[in-house]
Amino acid sequence: MGKNLLDILRIGVFYDGYYFYKVSNYYKYEHGRKARFSITGLQDFIRNEVASYTNTDIRQCQIIDSHYFKGRSSARELGEKVQSERVFEDILMRENIVTHYLPLRYTENNVAQEKGIDVWLALEAYELSIYKHFDILVLVAGDGDYVPMVRKLHTLGTQVMLLCWDFSYHNENGDLVETRTSRQLLEEVFFPVMMYQRIEENNNDYIKNLFVPDKTFDRPPVLSIPENGGGEDPRLEERSSVILSLSEKGFGFIRDEERNNIFFHYSTVANRDFTELELGMKVKYQVEDDEERTKREGALRYRAYTVTVVD
Repeated sequence: MGKNLLDILRIGVFYDGYYFYKVSNYYKYEHGRKARFSITGLQDFIRNEVASYTNTDIRQCQIIDSHYFKGRSSARELGEKVQSERVFEDILMRENIVTHYLPLRYTENNVAQEKGIDVWLALEAYELSIYKHFDILVLVAGDGDYVPMVRKLHTLGTQVMLLCWDFSYHNENGDLVETRTSRQLLEEVFFPVMMYQRIEENNNDYIKNLFVPDKTFDRPPVLSIPENGGGEDPRLEERSSVILSLSEKGFGFIRDEERNNIFFHYSTVANRDFTELELGMKVKYQVEDDEERTKREGALRYRAYTVTVVD
């Protein structure tokens, strides 16, 4: 499929925003890299990957269109998170990625859900492939709902590259969270790229540049009620105690009678692997509000922000 130097391989990139958000959170909070994705690095990775698959000079592989689709809460519901949303939108704009948002819908139980995003992405991808004549359309997604879109794009002569991830981890409640790519979607695309394998097996410059330790995207600080009634962030106060209990699911509790014991997740342990922890180990830790437990149980609960085993 190689082209001469006068030709350009036209690439369109389409992001399922919620999927990309989950993946980015995984690498930031659950994976050992502790860093979010760099949009610039990912765009460069895509060009290099297309060049490799098609045996084309990377200078001929040009992203001519990028689109990002996501459901979004209202500004009032986001509160202080609006700033982090705007920062990410600024980055998308700098990379010439067009954003498409639909308001989240709520169930009878007041659970927010995305509705119609995959259909909107599919329609835009098909229409733009007709008018802009993409040679390669790169889909950052994992849902089998995109299979009909892929088949339609193939009838236009547009080949589809899929960037996808499979991963699992235990959340702070000890529940297993899994993300798996649709097998049918993998079979339909021309170029499936299993990103989690590529990231674990390689460490070249393109892989390194996929990540950036960017504090801009950190979760907004959650402030507990200071003991002295002042306005200082209680996480700055380092406390000492011992490990009270451990679970095979990747979480445990630190003895803290004043605060009804402190929950901690394996990802917050700074200087040990979770499997090396033992009951009674001395630790230092900082705390923050556990918003989910507080909401669920109706009383102020805490969790560890960082945990360091004392040697």
